Amino acid sequence: MLFSSMIFLWVFFSVVIAVNFLFSVIKFRSEHSRILAKNTFLLIASLFFYAWGGIYYLLIMMSSILLNFAGGYVIKKGVKTKAQKKAALVTVVVLNIAVLFFFKYFNMFVVIVESFMETGGGLSGVLDSMLSMEGTGKLGLAKIVLPIGISFFTFQSMSYVIDVYTDKAELQENIIDFALYVSLFPQLIAGPIVKYSDVALQLKSRKETIDMFISGQKRFCYGLGKKVLISNTFAEIADKIWELDTSTLGAPVAWFGVLAYTLQIYYDFSGYSDMAIGIGRMLGFQFKENFDYPYTSLSVQEFWRRWHISLSTWFKEYIYIPLGGNRKGKARTYLNVFIVFLLTGIWHGANFTFIFWGLFYAVIQIIERMFLGKLLQKNPIKIINWIYTMLAVMIGWVYFRSDTIFQANEFIRQMFSFSSSDNSVLSYLSMKVIITLVVAILFAGFVQRPLRKYYDKIRGKLPVLTADFLLQGAIVVCSIFMLVSGTYNPFIYFQF
Repeated sequence: MLFSSMIFLWVFFSVVIAVNFLFSVIKFRSEHSRILAKNTFLLIASLFFYAWGGIYYLLIMMSSILLNFAGGYVIKKGVKTKAQKKAALVTVVVLNIAVLFFFKYFNMFVVIVESFMETGGGLSGVLDSMLSMEGTGKLGLAKIVLPIGISFFTFQSMSYVIDVYTDKAELQENIIDFALYVSLFPQLIAGPIVKYSDVALQLKSRKETIDMFISGQKRFCYGLGKKVLISNTFAEIADKIWELDTSTLGAPVAWFGVLAYTLQIYYDFSGYSDMAIGIGRMLGFQFKENFDYPYTSLSVQEFWRRWHISLSTWFKEYIYIPLGGNRKGKARTYLNVFIVFLLTGIWHGANFTFIFWGLFYAVIQIIERMFLGKLLQKNPIKIINWIYTMLAVMIGWVYFRSDTIFQANEFIRQMFSFSSSDNSVLSYLSMKVIITLVVAILFAGFVQRPLRKYYDKIRGKLPVLTADFLLQGAIVVCSIFMLVSGTYNPFIYFQF
């Protein structure tokens, strides 16, 4: 079920908000009983939300919930010695990764095995088969269907077990509360990845205030507009360009395609995060930010501090720091950075394009840590830093969006070929696209960051509140018209 769908907006979400409000105003024997009723209802609603995509998916998520709930209990109360606790932790983590590997990477593993079975083309033929992700079908195995959001709820569940082991989080003995933590529908499908310690108290006690509801409503409306009005507009362009014969694109169309996808993925994913954070606030939950205007960054390191913050934080806390972080010398730091970004690429998908994308960022981050970062800091002409950063990000998005390494390489060759073709950028332009392009670029942080302090001073004044409310209404109305007349366009990060 999509946040940007009529069934969600007019039926599911309306019912959830109404019932949750009802539980807030009717009398209960105690506040504990009220929270229990709310949590039980939200759990049922969240399981229904996820089951909308198929009961099969729901069973997988529930199995993950039971595995990690039991794992936390065994670590905290089931065993006594440190060795036993560590063995229990390793067992739970390995089982989580095994499930994730099976559903997410088994198809890729089959392609690799089938490629090595195809010896007729020699080593070159094997590599071509692997990198093209085609396989040969020799094993005769059916493709595994990827459960929606499995990477998100798996990482979220594992963080709980690891934090219980390290005493950073208390054991959750109520299966309803733990299941709600994992499956809470706002952040279930595409994040942000929420640490248990960040919401543990909110699961036990929370109140929906008018200010929180208004703030959440505003965040949801703007997130809806990001997705429906901006991201979907660029999605149509990016999809059309990537469907063309890559070798005949020409430089102008190739660059316009990358620009379209660069804006599409930001407004798609940040829009989803805004809606998730907004829904959470309307239900009494406070989720941490997931984006902080990443396209205004002046280095690749800064970009990753601002992009998909919850995932970057997860890898930092559970991979980078345990590996030693930057505490064991430069060589070890570079190795740790390399491992983290290799895993980041693997996490994003079972394709060599994602692996290369992760390695691409690993190399750039290491170079910045070695010497380039200091040069960027000293450089007084910051526009050069920004151009360098965005060039790296956009090249990275080519690999992220392409179906194969070969397609990505050819796409980039076209970008820097300085050649024209029969394809024209003008064929993709309309007044709607031009207006959306201007708005998308300006409001990717270039307007908000300089004016943030000024806006904070006037945001509570009546004229600003009125204008803000009217703008939210206009966004919702325009989004509904677009949804009614538009085509199905799911969130990009649903595939992860």
